[in-house]
Amino acid sequence: MIKRMLLVGTVLVAALAAAPAPAQADWRGRGHHHGHNGSGVALGALLGLGAGVAVGAALAPPPRVYYAPPPVYYAPPPVVYVPPPVYYAPPPVYYAPPPRVYYAPPPVAYVPPAPPPYAVPVQGGGWK
Repeated sequence: MIKRMLLVGTVLVAALAAAPAPAQADWRGRGHHHGHNGSGVALGALLGLGAGVAVGAALAPPPRVYYAPPPVYYAPPPVVYVPPPVYYAPPPVYYAPPPRVYYAPPPVAYVPPAPPPYAVPVQGGGWK
């Protein structure tokens, strides 16, 4: 704030100091306007533009400054020791012949023989 006020005051003092210069030159010439060609007007216009630029710069807000975001540091992942998997050989397989199974022989039953074709039983036994 103080910096701006100091800058504005400096511009105003410079403008006030430069303003009477054309009037003093005219006074010395006592009304004789030989060879001026409007140089006082051009000087005043340039000083006014310079004063406007200085006042505008003094009253303008400071330029925005963009900073990079702070770096983000990630913690390393936790170190967990996992032993490698252990592979065991499968247990041995012994191939033996299948056990012998003993089946009891079927019971013997009496079955009479089949009659001859076209045979007729005879009373008293036998066939005819």
